[in-house]
Amino acid sequence: MKNTFGNNISLTLFGESHGAAVGAVLDGLAAGCPVDEAFLAACMDKRRARGDGLSTARVEADAVRILSGVVDGHTTGTPVTLLIENQNTRSGDYAKTADLLRPGHADYTAWAKYRGFQDARGGGHFSARVTAAFVAAGAVVLPLLRARGVRIGTHIYRCAGLADTPFAAGLTPASSALEAACALEAQLDALERRTGFALLDEAAEEPMKAAIRAAGAEGDSVGGVLETAVVGLPAGVGEPWFDSVESVLAHMAFSIPAVKGIEFGAGFGFADLRGSTANDPFRVDGASGRVYTASNRNAGVNGGITNGMPVVFRTAVKPTPSIYKQQDTVDYPARQNAVIAIKGRHDPCVVPRAAIVQTCAAALALADLLTARYGEGWMTGSGPFDSAVTAAALAAPQADGGAL
Repeated sequence: MKNTFGNNISLTLFGESHGAAVGAVLDGLAAGCPVDEAFLAACMDKRRARGDGLSTARVEADAVRILSGVVDGHTTGTPVTLLIENQNTRSGDYAKTADLLRPGHADYTAWAKYRGFQDARGGGHFSARVTAAFVAAGAVVLPLLRARGVRIGTHIYRCAGLADTPFAAGLTPASSALEAACALEAQLDALERRTGFALLDEAAEEPMKAAIRAAGAEGDSVGGVLETAVVGLPAGVGEPWFDSVESVLAHMAFSIPAVKGIEFGAGFGFADLRGSTANDPFRVDGASGRVYTASNRNAGVNGGITNGMPVVFRTAVKPTPSIYKQQDTVDYPARQNAVIAIKGRHDPCVVPRAAIVQTCAAALALADLLTARYGEGWMTGSGPFDSAVTAAALAAPQADGGAL
């Protein structure tokens, strides 16, 4: 059994949906890293349910207690322990259907693995409630990345069949590298300013909300797609095989409940392209000397290693499996066919709340990869770290006179 991710910066998750608390232990951070508790609280607020018909009626404060590893606002170099208390549980909602396997959930697989000793209340350790700890840990790491010029943002690419504007939409291969970088970074700026759904097109918010509420009113749920962009990653990060950038990011993405698919750049669209179109031609920016690619269908990764261009990936998020419609199932202890109508408090759609989870998951994965490449020095501002294709880098010549 394993609940830990990472080789250099490791994350261990603990807790259950209806237990006393959920939390995380984050190990491997250098001493002296600033911890912004206001930023941490803001990230937690983006994941928090509102009880507004768009998310579960289970509303938690999601206040994070830092139990160890931080003194006077800075890391001490020892494990950082983050605790989020569960204060609004209703375990009785699950009592009448405790023996029934909920379709789409981990009830049967939990029986198979834990032999009846699992905490089944509210989904236990399988519950998306545990993603609160994911966000708390990611919120510690995100400012460290930002201080080194690495920015991560996630928006709702599609939800309930309704689409948002894609990242860097409207650009053509003829656009300059600087134009492309500026356009994407402007979109990340806009996302940071958003207070509602994580959308680039604000006009898409109300129709999405209406579609989610309509599904909820019918006792049903909807899913969607999240798109994440990472800007400012230096070239040379990642390994050719088992710790490729794609495989590490995918590992973390699939750790988020309800994520069932992932694609990088053109993704499954590559299947219908020829190599002459699928390849991203290399160019040199005359002003800065930076090497860049004229297109970015490969999402900033070649051979499992970053090439300095933005890393862009999308995940498919399935509809919430807890729905109020009657479904066929099995009474597991009795080994009999049965029907179930799930009770309790559930999200008609998890996509809006999952955007910050995906951002934080990506931050933790990339922090682990950067530490493998540069050691802990990148967290404190030391070491080479300047070969990314960003608007700032393209706007001025490199100090070293050339690009990696």
